[in-house]
Amino acid sequence: MKQMTFADAEYAGKRKQTRKELFLIEMDRVVPWKGLIALIEPHYPKGEGGRPAYPLMAMLRVHLMQNWFGYSDPAMEEALYETTILRQFAGLSLERIPDETTILNFRRLLEKHELATGILAVINGYLGDRGLSLRQGTIVDATLINAPSSTKNKDGKRDPEMHQTKKGNQYYFGMKAHIGVDDESGLVHSVVGTAANVADVTQVDKLLHGEENMVGADAGYTGVEKRPEHEGREVIWQIAARRSTYKKLDKRSVLYKAKRKIEKAKAQVRAKVEHPFRVIKRQFGYVKTRFRGLAKNTAQLVTLFALSNLWMARRHLLTNAGEVRL
Repeated sequence: MKQMTFADAEYAGKRKQTRKELFLIEMDRVVPWKGLIALIEPHYPKGEGGRPAYPLMAMLRVHLMQNWFGYSDPAMEEALYETTILRQFAGLSLERIPDETTILNFRRLLEKHELATGILAVINGYLGDRGLSLRQGTIVDATLINAPSSTKNKDGKRDPEMHQTKKGNQYYFGMKAHIGVDDESGLVHSVVGTAANVADVTQVDKLLHGEENMVGADAGYTGVEKRPEHEGREVIWQIAARRSTYKKLDKRSVLYKAKRKIEKAKAQVRAKVEHPFRVIKRQFGYVKTRFRGLAKNTAQLVTLFALSNLWMARRHLLTNAGEVRL
């Protein structure tokens, strides 16, 4: 497949580049294309007999654009017809654009072979080779993802795999994305999707890579170290103290000031776990589940967090632009 040429003088010189175009230029340079193609290619149909299959590179690029920009399958097809820069990024021409069924089938292929976790592994391996490997600590956290609560759909009911939960004084219906991030780089290494009513503390063992000597979390994880699945785990648990444990102290006392200083230091480390949530929700616009069922939505979340790692690391990668293109 031909190399993308976003900087083509004839095209770029005609107008100011849009934010979307600049974003795609950066992503084109930092995505480990060869590694992802090698992961997917053994499962991709060869198109023997009948109409030849679309190039795998084109379908992969279309799939990533769906995740970056929140396009549904029909909307992605339309966008490819309407937007030159998206066709350029995918290496497609107007004469042959994949329809919504082809786009859907590619996503289903990734789901069938559980390749989202492989995508995360390929990207993290790529980042590790460039100096962003996992260190000695993991910060864990979870965020709520709303799901459609309306019953005005084909089945006439809400998604049975989503559940309701209360946070503060407000009720939410949907799922949770639980993540484990490196305490130094802030990059996501583990992702788990559950219904919204699942307690955060029950998922911690699935969010650790096993080489940590420190685990950090907010006060919602109080007592995690006492759970049976962590018996024998030799780590330092840096769990935020509940305010009730020290707010009754005299604010002028040495003990209160010491506790506040300790909690502030913990919070500064924990803040890194919020960055991936901000990227997928604000940069990629992912604020509501897009499919039915935990498996499909979790697969998309894993892909989104993998892509958030590239977004957060892009400056580091682009400083060595001659080395990042695979």
